[in-house]
Amino acid sequence: MRLTIFWERMEDHFGAGYADSFAHDHVMAELGGRTVHQALAAGWEAKDVWRGVCTAVGIPADKR
Repeated sequence: MRLTIFWERMEDHFGAGYADSFAHDHVMAELGGRTVHQALAAGWEAKDVWRGVCTAVGIPADKR
């Protein structure tokens, strides 16, 4: 998954104004105790980060 697609999905789910804030502030066990930004900076693939976000916040399978 390209980062542009990842951020589009984040904005679609959280809204353009909140997606980056969520990605910066929300620490998730699914990302190894990291935020989205930290996971991406640590070299995680965008698709794996997206899966972690989906699991953490309960995004339905049809929106993944």
